[in-house]
Amino acid sequence: MMDAAPTSYEQKNLRTQLERIWGNPPGLGALRVVNHTTLGLRFIATGFMFFLIGGILAMLIRSQLAFPGNDLLDHRAYAQAFTMHGTTMMFFFAVPIMEGFAAYLIPKMIGARDLIYPRLSAFGYWCYLFGGILLFSSVFVGAVPDGGWFMYVPLSGREFSPGLNTDFWLLGVTFAEISAVAAGIELIVSILKTRAPGMALHRMPIYAWYILITAFMIVFGFPPLILGSILLELERAFGLPFYDVARGGDPLLWQHLFWIFGHPEVYIIFLPAAGLVTTMLPTFARRPIAGYAWVVLAVIATGFISFGLWVHHMFTVGIPLLSLAFFSAASMAVAIPTGIQVFSWLATLWGGRPVMRTPMLFILGFLFIFVLGGLTGVMVAMVPFDWQVHDTHFIVAHMHYVLFGGMVFPLFAALYYWLPLFSGKAPSEKLSRVVFWTIFLGFNLTFLPMHVTGLMGMPRRVYTYMPGLGWETLNLISTVGGFLSAAGVAMFVIDFLLHFYQGKQAPPNMWNASTLEWAARTPVPAYTFASQPRVTGRDPLWTTPGLGESMDAGAGYLGRTDVSHREMLVTSTVKAEPEYVVILPGNTITPLVTALLTSLFFFGFLVKMYWLATLGAVLAVTSLLCWAWQDSAHHAATHIDAGNGAKLPTQALVSESPGWWGTLIALFADGTLFLSLVFAYFYLWTVAPAWPPAGVAGTGSLVGPGAAMACLIASSLFIHLGSSANMRGRPRLMQWFHFAAIASASSFVALETFSLADIMPATAHAYSAVVHTIVGFQFIHVAIAILLVCFTIARSHLGHVDARRPAVVRIASLFWHYTVLQWMTGFTVIHLFPLMAGG
Repeated sequence: MMDAAPTSYEQKNLRTQLERIWGNPPGLGALRVVNHTTLGLRFIATGFMFFLIGGILAMLIRSQLAFPGNDLLDHRAYAQAFTMHGTTMMFFFAVPIMEGFAAYLIPKMIGARDLIYPRLSAFGYWCYLFGGILLFSSVFVGAVPDGGWFMYVPLSGREFSPGLNTDFWLLGVTFAEISAVAAGIELIVSILKTRAPGMALHRMPIYAWYILITAFMIVFGFPPLILGSILLELERAFGLPFYDVARGGDPLLWQHLFWIFGHPEVYIIFLPAAGLVTTMLPTFARRPIAGYAWVVLAVIATGFISFGLWVHHMFTVGIPLLSLAFFSAASMAVAIPTGIQVFSWLATLWGGRPVMRTPMLFILGFLFIFVLGGLTGVMVAMVPFDWQVHDTHFIVAHMHYVLFGGMVFPLFAALYYWLPLFSGKAPSEKLSRVVFWTIFLGFNLTFLPMHVTGLMGMPRRVYTYMPGLGWETLNLISTVGGFLSAAGVAMFVIDFLLHFYQGKQAPPNMWNASTLEWAARTPVPAYTFASQPRVTGRDPLWTTPGLGESMDAGAGYLGRTDVSHREMLVTSTVKAEPEYVVILPGNTITPLVTALLTSLFFFGFLVKMYWLATLGAVLAVTSLLCWAWQDSAHHAATHIDAGNGAKLPTQALVSESPGWWGTLIALFADGTLFLSLVFAYFYLWTVAPAWPPAGVAGTGSLVGPGAAMACLIASSLFIHLGSSANMRGRPRLMQWFHFAAIASASSFVALETFSLADIMPATAHAYSAVVHTIVGFQFIHVAIAILLVCFTIARSHLGHVDARRPAVVRIASLFWHYTVLQWMTGFTVIHLFPLMAGG
């Protein structure tokens, strides 16, 4: 039920007020923008620029391989082009541009005005941009990474790659991965907590399900690679031997950590693209998606199974046959949920009345190419076949059929489909069809012959080959096809630019779509919706005609004409019933400043000026504390008339605030990072002759470590007592309990440091390196926990925290208790396990 629509004067006044509050500042003020629409477009535009750069590198590769014995590129330049092409496409194009689409579309599809953490979105974008700049700045100092986009050790270790080439890769990619994890956290909480009233989980747009599962995969999938990169950089910078066989390490540890990330990464790229297809297809089929529940279950199953496939990238490294059988079966099993999605798309087309427009052409091209790539995927999942084609051009062809076909074709379909949403103009049907056929033919001409050259034995990553091997004609055809694809992309850019100058005005909801983003005005205003709707079905624009006009008139939730802040509803997780109103922060320079200070840390590490890296880290943390101090909880703790008879509290009055939810999801990522470190410990134990090695002192007594553990547990008790005191209205007592917790945690650090003093240096053996890293990881968490508690004490002292406003206390308590639980695992691993193992 909607409120009665305001008068035309009130409607105009409402939109004027909303534009004033939500609008983007002009000129250099654009650096302060935190609006999801603008940031989503920035992600998309930046990702597409990296796509063009990666495409140019691909053309250099194809030009070199066009003829046998070609000398266009020498072996070093070819290795650099190959490395930067793969790195750019995997880390700086595919994932970020899909995150950009999600940032742009998700709030609009779920009936929200913005993402739940606007400043985090801005910070993520700047980290992504600065990470790319850091990586590509290697060109100007002659240190372009050349170890492959997978950066296998030992070739990427200090012995074989002594320059800065590998460091540019490790630090640039890790910097950009901060953006990916931030986006994952943002999207999970936004989808779970900011859906329009009535949009229960079973009514969510199918795209939101795809993005929700993908975001969880990012949160759990990216930390292993982040850890692997950290360990490799520590080995290169300080000599800690995680991958050095002579000192107890193992190069295969890098492959495990990389591919634990790397295979979910394939589905992190594919699932959002499939979500775009599943959203667009019903529009052109003129019917709802077939088997909604089955598709959702298939997406969830894909997310789970994808984490059990990583070893199929390692079938040739000498893994036991029993393990190979398991991972081969898992690799073939993932075809089942993928097949369910394909059958759903076909059933939707079969039962509908398809309309052949340009986005539909790209969707059909996607279906054709992706299914072929999936078939070759089942082939390489079989161990005997993989042994034959591993590291040949057959794998290159398979990977591109899956990723280019499974992601780039849906991307172009989506760009044409949602183009009217941000331009207000209709795309050209004539030129866009030429774009499709040029890219489609060029792509197949490029990669279809590679299956044959691979079966004929042509290895991947070779920069030249001898004549007479039978590869010449097929390589020349592939090169011609590559340039044909490049011409198609160039025509798309021309088409896109002409669209803004010559495009015709698009009518509202020009495709007659069913999802809520088409209920907004076009181009979409900064505030997205003048009011938030109540949703009663999965296809709201088909089931509720006139919903868009009603929302634009301010007849929904938060359509108040006296609005003065960026207000948005937070709803319950399952049923999406209104819970409270969140007051979002406005435009601010803080995310940019924080990202710049973070880049100072990465730059200092790159140039081995560790004092500069330390300064950058300290300043970045200080900026984050200032960021937290600016939090919108400073707004009055009050209740707001949200419309439709709902009088709701602001987030300052609730315990499970947006900050609490964000911290919870961030701890999932953090816990995965820690468990990856534990995995490294036990993996190295399985390959080491002795673990711990002979000569390690300090592992036989539990007195010191036990006392340290007791201090940390006591600190958790003090935090609990402090939280209880706050809820009873005794803030001073809470502060004293928190001071006691700080003292107890500090005692833990001192006792644990003393307990490890006799263990061999971290550079002596992989065992001591991992143990010192685990303890250092814990010390960092204790330091962060102490900072959070000090922050809480300061907020309480100034009257911003009390029994009615417990959010900050809840967040600090959550992190503190997690830190204690984390060390229970760490204590078991490094202190109890050696005793149980007879060390």
